[in-house]
Amino acid sequence: MKIQSIETFTDEFVCFVRVTSDSGATGWGQVAPYYADITAQVVHRQVAPYALGEDAFDVERLMDIIPEREHKFPGSYLRRAMGGLDTALFDLRGKVEGKPVCALLGGTPGRVRAYGSSMKRDITPKDEADRLKRLQDRHGFDAFKFRIGRECGRDQDEWSGRTEEIVPTMRKAFDDGTALLVDANSCYSPARAIEVGRFLQDNGICHYEEPCPYWHYDQTRKVSDALEIDVAGGEQDCSLVDWKRMIDERVVDVIQPDICYLGGMVRTMKVARMAHEAGIPCTPHAANLSLVTLFTMHLLRSIPNAGRYLEFSIEEEDYYPWQYGLFVSSPYEIADGHVTVTDAPGWGGEINPEWLAKSAYKISSREL
Repeated sequence: MKIQSIETFTDEFVCFVRVTSDSGATGWGQVAPYYADITAQVVHRQVAPYALGEDAFDVERLMDIIPEREHKFPGSYLRRAMGGLDTALFDLRGKVEGKPVCALLGGTPGRVRAYGSSMKRDITPKDEADRLKRLQDRHGFDAFKFRIGRECGRDQDEWSGRTEEIVPTMRKAFDDGTALLVDANSCYSPARAIEVGRFLQDNGICHYEEPCPYWHYDQTRKVSDALEIDVAGGEQDCSLVDWKRMIDERVVDVIQPDICYLGGMVRTMKVARMAHEAGIPCTPHAANLSLVTLFTMHLLRSIPNAGRYLEFSIEEEDYYPWQYGLFVSSPYEIADGHVTVTDAPGWGGEINPEWLAKSAYKISSREL
């Protein structure tokens, strides 16, 4: 079964990819969000030429040869584009074989525990605690992540004293059965990160994400070595060489690959496997409700070192308007703090035709 065509449907934020084989079988995937319209160009210029006419089931080979053919472009955009092809081919195969993607990866359908993931820093500690309590009452979440510091903040808070206020406010608002996680988004120097980390430990926080600029592995390792709290990171990393170093040097206690940033399921499974061999759990980054969360649900049902929970965005249409209206019906129903991977073939989600009709369209195809 050969790849006959690769189509992209995109706006600025989201780009869906449809692959069609010479048998007429189709599959849907997605590149990473944000500037997705730029990534769509990379799909057609630097991915499609090497994929058209190739075996639609041999995803691993394609994920090996495309970086070699485009070796002068080792960065993020090519990996984001590769992820669109990879995820579409997994959906295609799942539909051909009548299996969910998790089954193709050696896993099974079923429930996945989720944590409610807040993206907001422009919210007072009290309002954030009240908001998350309402979501707990409505959906049964028993874990939440909230933001501390300022994004790439050079040791500065979003406003003076916010971190010192929000951490104990959140701990007091929830019982001990509710896990609390924080994300510093590369805010701190090692010394300040360790100081904040001890404060987090004293307040019962269990997960400390990206404390230092993520590209400085040596800084993050100083923090993870100094603290008892789980230090997590890796969402931005798209190089398998960098991932091997991060895992070999035990830079973090929990790895957080993003399937769309890293380049799809094949590459993410390789990273998860490396981490498993090193005894490190994998709690992927999935910070919006496009297809990346569905990809991650299937991954977590398929790997032996799955972390405690799935990241699940709680932001509504006023904050992330682009993540709404993507599907005919939402594949993300929360019940008792869990989502469910169904036994539907492929990813088990259906893209909204109305969204597709409004998108920018392009096709690359093979001459018969």
